Amino acid sequence: MGKPKGKGAGGGSDGGLRVAGGVQKKSQKKGPNTGVSGLEFHKSKGQHILRNPLVVQAIVDKAGVKSTDVVLEIGPGTGNLTVKLLEKAKKVIAVELDPRMVLELQRRVQGTPYANNLQIIHGDFMRVELPYFDLCVANIPYNISSPLTFKLLAHRPAFRAAVIMYQHEFAMRLVAKAGDNLYSRLAVNTQLLARVSHLLKVGKNNFRPPPKVDSSVVRIEPRHPPPPVNFLEWDGLVRLCFSRKNKTLGAIFKQTNTLQALETNWRTYQALQGNAGAAAPPAAAAGGIASLGAAAADDDAMEDDAMDGDDDNDDAMTVDGGAGGGGGGGRGGRRAGGKVSPEFKELVMKVLEDNGLDTNRSSKMSQEEFLQLLALFNAAGIHFA
Repeated sequence: MGKPKGKGAGGGSDGGLRVAGGVQKKSQKKGPNTGVSGLEFHKSKGQHILRNPLVVQAIVDKAGVKSTDVVLEIGPGTGNLTVKLLEKAKKVIAVELDPRMVLELQRRVQGTPYANNLQIIHGDFMRVELPYFDLCVANIPYNISSPLTFKLLAHRPAFRAAVIMYQHEFAMRLVAKAGDNLYSRLAVNTQLLARVSHLLKVGKNNFRPPPKVDSSVVRIEPRHPPPPVNFLEWDGLVRLCFSRKNKTLGAIFKQTNTLQALETNWRTYQALQGNAGAAAPPAAAAGGIASLGAAAADDDAMEDDAMDGDDDNDDAMTVDGGAGGGGGGGRGGRRAGGKVSPEFKELVMKVLEDNGLDTNRSSKMSQEEFLQLLALFNAAGIHFA
C-alpha cells in the first residue's frame, strides 16, 4: 500500500506533527521582526540587525582592524558584526542594553577560539564609563546618533578612528561642507573635532526588520590634539550664526535680542576680569565637547533655514537672547523695553566690518573663518558663554 499523500513520518495529513488529541500544524515562517535565534527585534529600541554578510565584511575591511586593536562595538545585537571583528582584533568590547541580546551574544561566541577576547558591558551606552579602545566599529541606534558621536569624541585617551552606521540623511549632514544645502551646526561642530568621510551607502533591505530609511557608513578620525578653543564659547557662537544660516553676519548681529544677550555677557566679563579684553575662563574639554551633542536636535528645528532667502531685514527674526549668547533660534518678536547701548552695538559691528566679515553667511563659512570670528570677538571682550 502506498504512502498517503501529504503525510510525513508519523505526521498528519497536512504534514504537521501528530499529538494527543489531533495534529499540531508546523509554523512555516518566523515573525516579521525575528532573526535566526527567534529573538524579537524592537524598532522602538533601534534594533535593526544588519543581516547581509557582504555588508558586514565590507564594514570590517573599511575599518582597517589590526590584530593589536581593542575594538569598541555599540549595540552588537545578535553579533553578526561582533564575530567578524573578533576574527581580526585583539579584543572586542561590546556595549549592549538588551539582556536578551547579551545572552545571545554569549551563546554565539561560546566554544569559539576567540570567546575569551569578548568583553560585554551590559548597560546604556550614554551612561556607562567607556574603557580604553583603539577603534570603534558599530551599527548604532539612530535615535542617539548625535549625543553618541560627541560622547565618543569627548573620550580620553582619544581613539584612532570610528566607523559607524548612521541614518543616511544624518550621515550626509555630518560630512557636508561649506556651501552644501545640508551644511549645519552639526557639520561644523563635528568637523571641528574630527576628519569625517562617507564610506558606504547601505539600503534598508539589508536589515531585519528593515528601517524606513537607508543608512550610510561614516569614518570619523579625531583630531590629535583637539583645537585649543573653549567649546562652550564655540557652541554659543555657532548656534547663533546658524539661527539663520543664509542671512549675513551683519544682519544676525544687529538683532536686538542677540545684542542684549551679548552685552550682558560683555558687562559680566568686564566686572569679573576688570577689563573688556579678558579671555574667557577655560572649560573642561570633555564636558564642553559632550555638550555639542545637542546640535542635531537644534538643526532639525531649523531645517527651514535652507529655504530662507537672502533678505537681511533685521525684523525678520530675533534670537531669544540668554546667557548662552543667542539661545536656540527662537522666533518671537523683540522684547518690550529692551535697550542696547550704542557703544556696545558699535563695538560688535566694528569687529565684523573691520575684518570684512559683516557680509559673510554661515552657510558658506569654513571652520577657519568661524575660528577667526570667535578669536576676534573674544579679543574685543565679547563672549558667547
